[in-house]
Amino acid sequence: MTTSSLRTILLVEDDSLLRDAFRLLLEDVGYRVREAGTAAEALTAAAEVTPSLVLLDLGLPDAPGLDVARGLRAAPATRETPIVALTGRVGAEEKRLCLEAGCNYYLAKPVEPRQLLRRISEVLG
Repeated sequence: MTTSSLRTILLVEDDSLLRDAFRLLLEDVGYRVREAGTAAEALTAAAEVTPSLVLLDLGLPDAPGLDVARGLRAAPATRETPIVALTGRVGAEEKRLCLEAGCNYYLAKPVEPRQLLRRISEVLG
């Protein structure tokens, strides 16, 4: 059993094809994955599973991803949970907004699979 097999990642992504690809990648290396396609599903899932890490798409259909980050930071169970923001928007302002909302890291889409796995490994140790 690998260390990653003990970790649950909450994958928040509204694009079902991209969510499936990320899930397969993460499960292939031993992570448990809980999926959410909306902000509401993300906050509910986080309360149910207390993830080790959250991969958070910022462009969700029902609320901004940054609102999800703020909600995770406000909840005692996920206050310290690492959040990796995934966004198609790049730039210093976007990065600043992510960090102010409580995200620990920021990755621009499209994300290379190796880059994503490397960042998760760095975050989780």
